[in-house]
Parts: sequence; structure tokens; C-alpha cells
Amino acid sequence: MTFSRRTGWNLAPNELARELAERRGHGVEVLDLTESNPTRAGLGLDEAALRALLAPAGSGRYEPDPRGIAAAREAVAGYYRERGFEIDPSRVVLSASSSEAYSWIFKLLCDPGDVVLVPRPGYPLFEYLAELENVRVETWTTRWDGGTWHVDFASLEAAIANAAGRARAIVLVHPANPTGAFVKSDEVARLESLAAAHDLAIISDEVFGDYGIDRHRALRAASFAATDGPALSFTLSGLSKVMALPQLKLGWTVVRGPSVRADEALARLEVVADTYLSVATPVQLALPALLARRADVQGAILLRVERNLAALRAALADSAISLLEPEGGWAAVLRLPRVRSDEEWARLLLREDGVLVQPGFFFDFEVAGHVVVSLLCEPGVFRAAIERLRARVEASSR
Repeated sequence: MTFSRRTGWNLAPNELARELAERRGHGVEVLDLTESNPTRAGLGLDEAALRALLAPAGSGRYEPDPRGIAAAREAVAGYYRERGFEIDPSRVVLSASSSEAYSWIFKLLCDPGDVVLVPRPGYPLFEYLAELENVRVETWTTRWDGGTWHVDFASLEAAIANAAGRARAIVLVHPANPTGAFVKSDEVARLESLAAAHDLAIISDEVFGDYGIDRHRALRAASFAATDGPALSFTLSGLSKVMALPQLKLGWTVVRGPSVRADEALARLEVVADTYLSVATPVQLALPALLARRADVQGAILLRVERNLAALRAALADSAISLLEPEGGWAAVLRLPRVRSDEEWARLLLREDGVLVQPGFFFDFEVAGHVVVSLLCEPGVFRAAIERLRARVEASSR
């Protein structure tokens, strides 16, 4: 049987995955610094509370609305209102996840062979989503200046040029995974102007938007859902990160921009959503009550992240390892001495020290020597693993 070229990926596990499977298969200890699933990190609502919230009245009826049940969309608007942004619920479209929202938006904006412009470093998802829609990607770069990350506008303009008139959207991740970088307040106007000048939409993925680190607050831009800019914009978020509930499968998109373009986009997006009707009724009905609990959930996550980040700063002081300070999110990027590639560092740490990290090439870092660790890990495990990591780097750098 012949399969679609869209699914022609190399399905063989890489060397790090093979070594990890072998180690776990033999019952050998692994201190996992890649754990980013809040349901496995002991964070989020307990099961009893979750069961109670997921039994709302009306769950036995099916009365679908392509954009999502009105009460659920009003709950999303209320979430933004609590953050200081006024959102019209009619501008909200529910989906099963942000990944599904990307696929719908790519369907809306792109013909086969069109291009979306995605950031690097970045989470390794966009290429798969784009390929499944017969869409190509061009990458643009965010750069570390020694203190924070910034949009490299020269690389973004080059990516637009390389698309040869086929670019349809600029993807922003605000804050980014894994760098934790927010779009900066002084970058917004230039991004919107560039998008408008080239008739591009802005897709702002803000799933980690509630998890900013206070010491960087002054730098970050507001949500792209906050205002109507000169370019059509789609702001994505959902329960996976906002409530640490990836298993409940509910995301949302807020459509903003010039009214005529935004209205047409919403009308077309509604048809796409109506084709799938993928969001289950019980989770939509439960959404107001779920979001009402977000302060407790997010408070616990932010406390875990801040404690692990403080432990990380202390453990790496006066070491050969540099922490590229995150501005938000649940991950931290470490720059190790370039005596090895990031993959070699990751395999060495796993093989010799039982410490699992993600090598930077997973996230398309331009240069070698970067690894990524999760800040959601249980604190005792996190501290022990970071101590082993530092000791290994010091021993290897002598």
C-alpha cells in the first residue's frame, strides 16, 4: 500500500531514545529533567475535584455550536477580562487543542505550497502540523543578547523574501517554548506593521502566557488578543497549560484585527470548525467552573517553577554552565561548554549519570552546546539531577 508523502517521516527512534528505553527496560534509575506533563509532576486539580467539575448539568444533551457553546466562550472572555483585556465572546472559537487550532488556521489561510514563518529555536511541532496541511515552513530567529531574547527582524524579513510571495502568516510563541522568551513591548508595532505590509496574519501562541516570571515583567508585550492591530491576528491558548489539564482537550482562538478581515476570517473559520465539531460538550459546560480554579493551579505551578529556578541559579553559580534566563514558561535553557555537541552531552549525562535532558537540536538551536530542562520536576529530583549535571560538566571540561 502507498502512503501519503505527508507522513513520510523517519519513524526510527534516535540514539538518545534508544539508550533511554534500554536503561528503563533494565530498571536503571533515570532522573528525568524533561518531565513537562503537569499531571505526572503532581500539579493541577486533584481527581475528586476534577470529577465534580466534569459533571455539569446539560452534559446529556447535544446542541452543537461551531464556535463553541456560548457560556464557554463567555468564560474565555472572562478569563481575558480578569487579565485586563476586553474580548468579545463572538470573536472566540473553541477547538480540541491549540494543535487543532493551528491546523484549522492553516486551512483557512493557506493553499498547498504556501508558507508559514515559524520561530527558531522553537518547539518541534510546526513542521509536522504544516506538512499535514501541505504547507511549507520558513524559519526566522530569536536571538539571545546576553540578557534576554529578541526578534531578529533581519531574519524575519529574509524568511518573508525566501517565501517568494507565498508567505501567509508569522507564528509567534509568547512566551516561547523552550526559551521562555516573551515578545517585547517595543517589538509589537514593528511586527504588526511588517505583517500588514506583506498581507500576513499573526498567529500568537500564548498557552504559557500566565506563567511569566516577575523579574522580567517590564519587558513583555500584552496579549495579542488585547487589541485590534493593523494585521489579522489569531491568539491561541487552552486548558492544557492555563489549567494544567492537557487531558481535557479544550483550546481556544481569539480573532482580532481590521473588522472586515476579522469578520470574514471568523465566518470562514466557523465553517472549518463546523466540519469537525471536535470539542466535547461536558468540558465546554465545565469551562466556567474550571477557569474559576485557575489561581490555585497556576499558583502551585509558579511556586514550583520559581523554586526550581532559584535552585538552578544557585547550583550553576561560578560554573562553566550558563543559564539563559527564561522570562516565562516551564523550561530553562542551559549552555554547556562546546567541547561536545548537545546530543553528545545528553547521551553522556544519561549513560554516566542517569540524568535525562533534551538536547538543543530538538528545538533547532543554531549552535551546539545547548540543553533544555523542565522546571516542573519534583524539587528533590531536580536538585539531585542538576548537581550531577554540574559535576559531569566540570569533570569533562578539565
